[in-house]
Amino acid sequence: MRRLLFTMAIIWGALHFQSCHTRVAVENPEPGNWLMIDTPVEASLRGLSPVTEHIVWASGANGTWLRTTDGGKSWKHGVIDGMDTVDFRDIEAFSASTAIVVSAGQPAVIYRTTDGGDNWQKVYQGREEDFLNGMAFKDDKIGYAYGDPINGKWTIIKTIDGGETWIRSENPPKAVDGEAGFAASGSIMVVDQDNLYLASGGKESNIYYSHNRGDKWAVTSTPMVQGEASQGIFSLTIIDNSNIIAVGGDFQDPSNHSANVVLSHDNGLTWEPNKGNTPSGYRSGVAYYPRLHWVIAVGPTGTDFSANGGESWENLGTEGFHTVKRSKSNGSIWASGADGKIATLEIL
Repeated sequence: MRRLLFTMAIIWGALHFQSCHTRVAVENPEPGNWLMIDTPVEASLRGLSPVTEHIVWASGANGTWLRTTDGGKSWKHGVIDGMDTVDFRDIEAFSASTAIVVSAGQPAVIYRTTDGGDNWQKVYQGREEDFLNGMAFKDDKIGYAYGDPINGKWTIIKTIDGGETWIRSENPPKAVDGEAGFAASGSIMVVDQDNLYLASGGKESNIYYSHNRGDKWAVTSTPMVQGEASQGIFSLTIIDNSNIIAVGGDFQDPSNHSANVVLSHDNGLTWEPNKGNTPSGYRSGVAYYPRLHWVIAVGPTGTDFSANGGESWENLGTEGFHTVKRSKSNGSIWASGADGKIATLEIL
């Protein structure tokens, strides 16, 4: 009997040990490597919109668009409306069938598809001087496209019908002379309910914010590196109602990691530097992963990770990307970059 009880105790202890360690692994996941996915294109991809872990759209140089519905095992792709000299720097997808793309300029246009990319309809034609930086959507109906200042005012256009029609704002915020936006990742504007935030760079790096869907705007300065045309904020992500993170730096000095992340803890009214390590260089894209409270930032020199709302960062490797986005289903993190590069982040 003693031998039996002893044996049972050993078995119970082993099972308890395994259970505890399994639970710790589940409760404390860590970001792993980027899992590179083969794509059929070689274009630079700055537009990226994952809908789920299976449905992902991307867009980029040479009029390129592509879409997978099986997590990257196969891709559908093409050139939008024969525009093989246009760079579609941002894309917003809502399903496997519906997506919207915006080009930076020459010309500045917006196209929309509702049949999985088989046909694209031009839904907006910009002015000759327009240079659009990207789009931000509140939901599948209300969205904004934004571009560099013209005659001292930012370019902002709005849709309330899912991108079928667009109206140019008659009351955009005024810009500082020498200030501009960056179209590196289509993410210098973010939308949260009625709140809009638009980031700038160049001579100054400011945040323009509206708490009433763009009817009125205010502006606040940031301590992000600034002063040169290559410096400023390149990407924004919202943590919650109070906390917002901005990353950037100097794209002409990509290894420089000074003053390349700033945080707001009061709904965008004021901004301050983070308290710990900064990302390991210029970062063109940032995304928040709410499931695990992670923040992921990418750029040409690699990827960085924060588990405390952007206060301190840890480098995850030197694989370079243009942009990083979480899926609308919040189940996965994706990145895209040069030469048709697309990857998803491994979770350990």
